[in-house]
Amino acid sequence: MIGAPPRRVVSLVPSDTHSLVALGAEARVVGRTRFCHDAPGAAIVGGTKDVDVDAVLALEPDLVIANQEENARPPLEKLAETRTRVFVSLPRRAADGVAHLARLARMLGVEREPQVADLVRRGYALFRDPPPAPRVKVATLIWNAPLMTMNADTFGSDVLAAAGAANVFADRQRLYPLAADLGKTAAAASGDRDVRYPRITIEELAARAPDVVLLPDEPYAWTDADAAEIARGVPGARVVRTDGKDLFWYGAWMVEALPRLRALIISL
Repeated sequence: MIGAPPRRVVSLVPSDTHSLVALGAEARVVGRTRFCHDAPGAAIVGGTKDVDVDAVLALEPDLVIANQEENARPPLEKLAETRTRVFVSLPRRAADGVAHLARLARMLGVEREPQVADLVRRGYALFRDPPPAPRVKVATLIWNAPLMTMNADTFGSDVLAAAGAANVFADRQRLYPLAADLGKTAAAASGDRDVRYPRITIEELAARAPDVVLLPDEPYAWTDADAAEIARGVPGARVVRTDGKDLFWYGAWMVEALPRLRALIISL
């Protein structure tokens, strides 16, 4: 896709920055977002949504790594207009996260390095067998005021399925306008808008009767008071806080995260 392996990379996705470091390419990462925990020596080029295009171009990258869902579209289009090479991904299934890691390794020309080959091999091994039968019914809340969740057509939901959990909102699509999503009016056609992240009420959450309500710590930082309010609204469910990266970070992070999630599901 991009010819010679890139020597100067800007990562606009925290999970990709982590993967680049795990692949032994930290020295190539010249730019990152302020939300990236890895490659601390790289220059900061804004956030995931407010990428500073001029700052990216000043770093003279051979490759910019982005995500269709996580990054805003206008900065990526501006970068493309300058003929900067931009690789945009959108893993939708847990196994896609490993395939994405393998592709990054090939792009970097490190796929034959022993530690890289082992990392990718361990990732694929997680999906060698069919996913376990669902052990618990789970509702995952990703935002508050209004409450938001995710349906089956999301990376996070598929990760949970691979861990042995059934998403009680698997079939729920986001409705338009907002009042329709909250059950207050009739739905209108959604067009080409994203319907994977519905807004729900606490009553709808309770009606789905989850065994567990998961509160990942990103993208929303849940407080103890928030958790207590959810517990009161869904008294039949356990409210469990968890690391959002384990659900939503694809690539190298997921190779370690999926076994942790499987252990968590077994313990519930």
